[in-house]
Amino acid sequence: MNIPENLKYTKNHEWLKVEDNIATIGISEFAQGELGDIVFVEVDTEGESLDMEEVFGTIEAVKTVSDLFMPITGEVTEFNETLEDEPELINSSPYDKGWIVKVEMSEMSELDNLLSAEEYKNLIS
Repeated sequence: MNIPENLKYTKNHEWLKVEDNIATIGISEFAQGELGDIVFVEVDTEGESLDMEEVFGTIEAVKTVSDLFMPITGEVTEFNETLEDEPELINSSPYDKGWIVKVEMSEMSELDNLLSAEEYKNLIS
C-alpha cells in the first residue's frame, strides 16, 4: 500500500500536502480501495471557510456515499474540476491527479493534530 511519507493524514482517511499555507487534500489509497469504483465527487463548499471536521463534500462509489471531512480549518479555494468528468482519477491516482480540494489554512497549529505516514500505517494495519 502506498502511503507517501511527505503527507499528513487523518483518521477519516484524508491526506494533506502542505505548501506554505495551502493544503491540497484528497483521500488515501486505503480509502479509495475500501470505497471501490468512484463514480461521483461533489464539493459545493468552494469559497467557504470551514472548521476542522466539518463536511466539505461527498464522494460516491458504486457501493456507498461517504462524507469528506475538513482535516484543518480554512477556506476552500479550489475544487479539482477534472473530477467532474473523471472521478475515477481518485482510484487510479489518489495522491496526484485525484486530489479533491485546495484549502487556505487559517490555523497552522492544527497540523500537529494530524497523523504522520507511520502513524497512519499503524491505524490501517
